[in-house]
Amino acid sequence: MNDPVAAVSAGRYEDSDVFRVDRHALEQRVEIAVELGLQVLEFTLRERGRNRVGNPVGELFGVVAFDLGPLEVVTDAIDERLAIVAGAVKIGVLERAKSADVRVTESFITVRVILSRTMAQREVQQELSVDQYTLGLVGPDQEWAGTVADGGTIETYTPPGCWGPMITPEFRGGHEVTRPIRVENAEVGDAVALTIRDVEVTSLATSTGSMRERTEAFGDDPFVDHRCPDCGTEWPESIVEGTGEEAIRCAECGANASSFGFEYGYTVVFDEDHTVGITVDEDAAHDLAEDATELMDIPENSRQHPILLYAPSEMPGTLGRLRPFVGNIGTTPSVELPDSHNAGDFGQFLLETDHDWGLESEAELEARTDGHMDIPEVRAGATLICPVKVDGAGVYVGDLHANQGDGELSLHTTDVSGRVRMDVGVIKGLEIDGPILLPNEEDLPFISKPYSDDELETGRALADEHGVDLLEEMGPIQVVGTGATINDATENAFDRAGKLLEMSEGEVRSRCTFTGGVQIGRLPGVVQLDMLAPMDVLEDRGIEHLVREQYGEGEREA
Repeated sequence: MNDPVAAVSAGRYEDSDVFRVDRHALEQRVEIAVELGLQVLEFTLRERGRNRVGNPVGELFGVVAFDLGPLEVVTDAIDERLAIVAGAVKIGVLERAKSADVRVTESFITVRVILSRTMAQREVQQELSVDQYTLGLVGPDQEWAGTVADGGTIETYTPPGCWGPMITPEFRGGHEVTRPIRVENAEVGDAVALTIRDVEVTSLATSTGSMRERTEAFGDDPFVDHRCPDCGTEWPESIVEGTGEEAIRCAECGANASSFGFEYGYTVVFDEDHTVGITVDEDAAHDLAEDATELMDIPENSRQHPILLYAPSEMPGTLGRLRPFVGNIGTTPSVELPDSHNAGDFGQFLLETDHDWGLESEAELEARTDGHMDIPEVRAGATLICPVKVDGAGVYVGDLHANQGDGELSLHTTDVSGRVRMDVGVIKGLEIDGPILLPNEEDLPFISKPYSDDELETGRALADEHGVDLLEEMGPIQVVGTGATINDATENAFDRAGKLLEMSEGEVRSRCTFTGGVQIGRLPGVVQLDMLAPMDVLEDRGIEHLVREQYGEGEREA
């Protein structure tokens, strides 16, 4: 290898022998410019996360003989680290570029542009729109999409989850969610309330069904560790050739590189107003597949192949009602996870696996935030309260569905592109482990709805008759629990509710039996634990105002 200091002094930034990086070792393909500054910063920005090749910042700076002094004072926040790294590059180039040619100046400009972009991510915006996505991962080292004000509004435009990423072998998870959004004032131990104002479906058709795994195309987990069954390339780049389940091909060798096919599949077209959908026959499914990207409205920045390409056509002529909701929404876990596995049931697939996101024990799964819920009640009008496990919260959105029955019994439903608009607010010091849902009142079970005025009047009379004080102010809440099975998920919800409300498990079980219950969000292990909780307890926990805003304080009819 040539002397890096001499190379910098001579302005030989194009010398790949000096500035080469082993791209295969990065495990995520990024276009690395030859210019020194862009090479270092792009690698740091997009690939630093899991430290797969040691300390990448230090190694790269070592290669180019820069002083590592400024890096010793960096914080854990990646954007702050990048700012310091950029400064180090800037100083290094200036110190050694006195006699260099214009290529050094170009590298300096490149560094300055990236630094400006990094600083822009910290600018607090009252309204923030996001249409950039991860490659199937959520975690503290993903690149931030920007910063929204505490009390601000987020609007996202997302591609479909599940089937599209599942058949695209470049992905490390089963969804394609937004980059994380920093929330002003949000710190570890807080919570953020996401009040969903609108969910708009933009796809005109989709395909779905129950899945069949192609075991030759993955290692331990078909959602995560993809590999070409012929040439063995891990997470191979892929191309589309024609339609059908053979359409997704390894760009290197041409083999079918998808990990999934349909065990039983169908294609659905929607009416213009997205109120109903109907399943189509083989000819219609093939016609839709020919225009898959446009009909599914795959966003420009998406990297998935549209599932309409597979053209499944079973159970034609079946009409279904549509009511869109968000399947994966929440905050960033404190460790990097595949986005589809940020839940207590799907997260089980990470235990004792050999890929980069494998976990050694159930205890490590406690870092999750349970964003992947697939609860149909997480729709326009609902408020979702999410734990903050990294500073800034890292709100993300993805996996929109046009409809779904409780339990998502085939494990997949109508994945669609769409837009979500929601307000965000920080709740200081709530210290919850998983989500709390305040659904629309019409989505509450009968037993858990707020009391009507007539019911309260009858209750007062009954309380007076028997000499007991009536607890008049009670508010509906749903505590989300997840686990390997429905029973495990329910136990998890009992534990979370007990900690939230400072109640014994016996009291939680009793209140949920008398004023609530448990609903299945997704099999095998996502539930909503319903109850009417005392408002004074909710006030002590800092969420009473959200319950009052959600369900109102006006007169109610019986």
